[in-house]
Amino acid sequence: MEKIILFLVSAILACSESAKILVVFPGPAKSHGILGDGYVRHLLNAGHEVTYITPLTYKNPPANLRTIDVSSNFDLLPPDLINLKAIMDKTSDEMTAIFMIFAMLEIVKNTVTNKDVQKLLNDPKEQFDAVIVEWLFSDIGAGFASVFECPLIWSSSVDPHWHILQLIDEPPNPAYTVDIMSTYFPPLSFSQRVVELWTQLSVQFLKYVWLDGVEEKLYTSLFAPILEKRGRKLPIYNDIRYNASLVLSNSYVTTSGGAALPQSHKFIGGYHIDDTVIPLPENLKKLMDSAKDGVIYFSMGSNLRSKDLPDEVKISLLKMFGSLKQTVLWKFEEVLPNLPKNVHILEWAPQQAILAHPNLVVFITHGGLLSTTESIHFGVPIIGIPVFGDQFINVEKTINKGFGLRVDLSYTMSDELKEKIEEVTRNKRYAAKVKELSFIHHDRPVKPGQELVHWVNHVINTRGAPHLRSPAADLPFYKRKFLDLAALMTVLLLAIYILLKRACAYICAQVCSKKGKTGSKKKNN
Repeated sequence: MEKIILFLVSAILACSESAKILVVFPGPAKSHGILGDGYVRHLLNAGHEVTYITPLTYKNPPANLRTIDVSSNFDLLPPDLINLKAIMDKTSDEMTAIFMIFAMLEIVKNTVTNKDVQKLLNDPKEQFDAVIVEWLFSDIGAGFASVFECPLIWSSSVDPHWHILQLIDEPPNPAYTVDIMSTYFPPLSFSQRVVELWTQLSVQFLKYVWLDGVEEKLYTSLFAPILEKRGRKLPIYNDIRYNASLVLSNSYVTTSGGAALPQSHKFIGGYHIDDTVIPLPENLKKLMDSAKDGVIYFSMGSNLRSKDLPDEVKISLLKMFGSLKQTVLWKFEEVLPNLPKNVHILEWAPQQAILAHPNLVVFITHGGLLSTTESIHFGVPIIGIPVFGDQFINVEKTINKGFGLRVDLSYTMSDELKEKIEEVTRNKRYAAKVKELSFIHHDRPVKPGQELVHWVNHVINTRGAPHLRSPAADLPFYKRKFLDLAALMTVLLLAIYILLKRACAYICAQVCSKKGKTGSKKKNN
């Protein structure tokens, strides 16, 4: 009887805690889908009702999940944007910050104008207790919160960076924090500090004089008609974009370092990793169990495909892998002929289960943050081959922290890759360092998925968590940078200069006048 009562009480509490949450992850990439799915999984397990806007929909969604398909976002990306051969031959579009900003503006626009999303936004009966929006180089997604008059939570897919931190606090100092697209890692040299300062100032200037106007115009055109139908006036763009309750960051101190962060920024890095590792398929388990010299796992992630490598690079890599004593697992999207005996192709790789196997000795990766986090979670050293975006800075961090090495993507990279494999597998300090970081990663009060749910609940239960808000978010730019004080000091110094100049002129005139009178008296005598 006591168990029945306890069950009923638990059920009542679960119902009372249940909330309706909108999760918006429009990025047309599998890695972003994995992060969005992580939010959905944890929120559903906590008893919440979730509406999920995603380009990667579920085949059999749970009862308390509603998905809205925006898969047309995939059509907005250039076909060769993430093609390895095109990147190596420099025939693809370069992924600069400016390129990403424009690309994401189109993705946000396509998402909001999607007919099913429009149906959701224009239905006055639809209400939510919180909106979680993935930040993708654009702040326009804040408009979802203005429609439903509920707290806004930004989700950041990468380590803390100034683009998103300025939405809840102020941009961090570029003397010791780098841009998300940077290839540097602190401590910075003089020239690197200049580069980071220029990057931040130039992008902010571009946003102030032009891009903010473009975004505000798009924000108004997308959301004003919807608010009018609801009988409300559209909030000012700056009021809504800087009014987020939280930033939940797919990061942790093991990847980002000890950055100075506001209270409204919370680390949840690793939340996408399953609490219980799914067992390996029997054939793969047998292969890894019998690898007496260890296993090397090579994967370029979910977006980049190894099959797009130039043929000569594939051949050279296969020859190099065949010369190793270890068993090699290569995530590859097609069948490769003439494989060496120790090389095995996996068209689909259960990455977390592979990384969890005790015989894995090194993970060769593109350096995406999901893979980097998983390598720390399972305690596996890496060799990074960065290609674009934050992969460069992620790999630099692994080098700085002592559990990884870097190989540049090139037509002749196989020889260097072999040298790095031999170094990481021979020198035990890499494995020892990543085990140390793995302990730090796991040594938290609660698991990252639990922390995610806690902070979402906290925002809902405290009506936006205003007590976590940084005072900097309420100050205009000129006050935060003491420009008013600088102006006052400039006026005072200028006034003092003018007064001193006039005083000196007056004194000189008086001295010269006395000398003139003295000289005339001498002549008269």
